[in-house]
Amino acid sequence: MISKPFEVKILTMFPEAFPGPLGVSIIGTSRTEQGLWDLELVDLKSFSPDRRGFLDDTPAGGGAGQVMRADIIAKAVDAADPNHGLKRIYLSARGESITQQKVREWAMKDGLLVLCGRFEGVDQRVIDARGFEEVTIGDAVLAGGEAAALVLIEAIIRLIPGVLGAAQSLSEESFENDLLEHPQFTRPRDFENHMIPEVLLKGDHKKIAKWRKDMAIAVTKLRRPDLWASYVSKLQPKGAKPQ
Repeated sequence: MISKPFEVKILTMFPEAFPGPLGVSIIGTSRTEQGLWDLELVDLKSFSPDRRGFLDDTPAGGGAGQVMRADIIAKAVDAADPNHGLKRIYLSARGESITQQKVREWAMKDGLLVLCGRFEGVDQRVIDARGFEEVTIGDAVLAGGEAAALVLIEAIIRLIPGVLGAAQSLSEESFENDLLEHPQFTRPRDFENHMIPEVLLKGDHKKIAKWRKDMAIAVTKLRRPDLWASYVSKLQPKGAKPQ
């Protein structure tokens, strides 16, 4: 138990979308039973001057769709985080991609204020004025920020001390040290004539560690040459080219 839980505040038009996956398994119990983090949902519609909860208007300069208004979003932000004590993140398809390094950094903060956009997005002025960092979970466009927020928050929460039991499992995961994780196997030994690699069954931990490292390298080179280049660059003298 920690004295002060990690705060997560979500600004959304659809609070019913949460907690979703954040409410199950170890992520859910770390909040409801261990009190390691706290979730607060802020309904953006409640800050609209319109009794129907509208908070969007036509884009300046014309064009398709609607844009979420800066003044309404600002009221919600100021009410939810008046002292700017939380890391502010806006989920946006044009944002920088989240990385494990960023996730680790954000997990060290006191908490998050996550803004979920809709329509054509949020008026840029409130993003800038309220200090939001724009991030994306990948090169694809979603209907809104809620699904992306679930991904982002889960990635951060699982790194909070006490949420996951085995520190070693964290250090061996994909993206740690710029390598993807090695393949995993369990019983049965023979699955449809596909066997568990023999090296994993012999109990030689040094050989197992080498096999796992070799597999991590192989899969990284095949699937993520960008990560492989980063990994190699950290091992070689400055200016050397990745092999």
